[in-house]
Amino acid sequence: MYSTHLLRKAILTKQTSAGTKGPGLVVGVLASAGIASSITQTMVTPLIPQFPTIFNTSAANTAWIITATLLAAAVAVPISGRLGDLFGKRRMILVLAIPLILGAIVCAIASTVEVMIVGRAMQGLGSGMIPLAIAMLRDLVPKERLSSAIATVSATMGVGGAIGMPIAAAVVEFSNWRALFFGSAAITLLVTLAIWKFIPALPAGAAGQRFDWLGAIGLTIGLVSLILAVSKGSAWGWTAPLTLGLLAVAVIVLLLWGLWETRTKDPLVDLRTAAIPRVLLTNIASIFVGFGMYASMLVMPQILQLPAETGYGLGQSILAAGLWMAPGGLMMMVLSPVGGRLTNARGPKFTLVLGVAILALGYGVGLLGMGSAWGLLATSFVINSGVALAYGAMPSIIMGAVPRSETAAANGFNTLMRSLGTTTGAAVVGLVLAQMTTDFAGVPVPSESGFRMAFILGAGISVVAAIVAACIPAAAKRSPLEIDARPEPALAK
Repeated sequence: MYSTHLLRKAILTKQTSAGTKGPGLVVGVLASAGIASSITQTMVTPLIPQFPTIFNTSAANTAWIITATLLAAAVAVPISGRLGDLFGKRRMILVLAIPLILGAIVCAIASTVEVMIVGRAMQGLGSGMIPLAIAMLRDLVPKERLSSAIATVSATMGVGGAIGMPIAAAVVEFSNWRALFFGSAAITLLVTLAIWKFIPALPAGAAGQRFDWLGAIGLTIGLVSLILAVSKGSAWGWTAPLTLGLLAVAVIVLLLWGLWETRTKDPLVDLRTAAIPRVLLTNIASIFVGFGMYASMLVMPQILQLPAETGYGLGQSILAAGLWMAPGGLMMMVLSPVGGRLTNARGPKFTLVLGVAILALGYGVGLLGMGSAWGLLATSFVINSGVALAYGAMPSIIMGAVPRSETAAANGFNTLMRSLGTTTGAAVVGLVLAQMTTDFAGVPVPSESGFRMAFILGAGISVVAAIVAACIPAAAKRSPLEIDARPEPALAK
């Protein structure tokens, strides 16, 4: 382990002495990987209403195209993070690029909804690239630039969605939808080649440990059951036997999984490390931040696209709605260096609390500005500014509290918590909008009061996230790179 640490320091010293291009190139390449992965997850949004027609099937069947992506991502993120710690983060990013590329090709040539679901599930596996990329920064970027680098790569989750939606809408409107997936495959291939050429391979932080197969199986069963129940509960009925059965399976399996993880020598997720108050409260806050972020992503595009004749809709096309939303997402990239400097000056906890407070403020702006496209643009700017600060701070808190041998796994678990928040947010806000409807030309559509309630809910959840974040204990006086001196947890001995 000591020689591994020396090798990392030698590479880092070489990059630093080479000037600013070394770290800058590393951050740029890893950020491009994050953008490619996040674009993949959001680019099908303009196609959702068209899928039943494209594949000549029901909307209930095509909904599995989205669900399959969520399920695959939830499973892939924590498992690929642990594999990155065991076998090398760069290697795992390259491995995850394979299903991302092949899945895009499968979707591009899909002739049935079943083939499309398989392709999207393959693409969902690529979600693990972002936490792995963030974890690599700890090994490759000088400590004085680490916070800004983490914030920049973290921001790609929002930037990819921001540019992915209008690009996808333009392709769907002016070209064949299949070109969208061929283009995604080509972009991912280019990013993969850049990673292979420019990102150095480093020794695995947890080399010599075993992979926890039983833990991986248990977590997969528990997460799949939980996400299926949450995402499909409104369609199946929240009191339906299938929904309740899946929730029961999730609770039982995850409890047994947690018991196993505390007893095995080399756990998939070290729950003793995860129980450290600084890590635990950050992960809890991540759930609420994910909820708060996704609520706006569900509400604002609908308001923009509903007919003006409703009295509150803005009558924008899918492409125009995407263009109105894009600047707010790009704001995340603009603010990420600011968040990094703020973290260096005041600490990541301060940045997180400030970011979540701005997120809550953004929903207040939304309540006042939802009557115009410019008002929603301002709302998007404020909300995404808060998300940029919060998302950039959370990995810094996590990596400053865990040993290097668990960096990728801990980041993967934190990303999973955000994903659970967005999934829960989608279910709750979807339920609110489904219950609070009005009749328009014989068709029920979400009412203005429903949208306002969603904004209020997003603000309330964001306030809860701010309170949880404020309770995170202060960090020790050391940088994330210096935590290598910390002894390994007793469980790993």
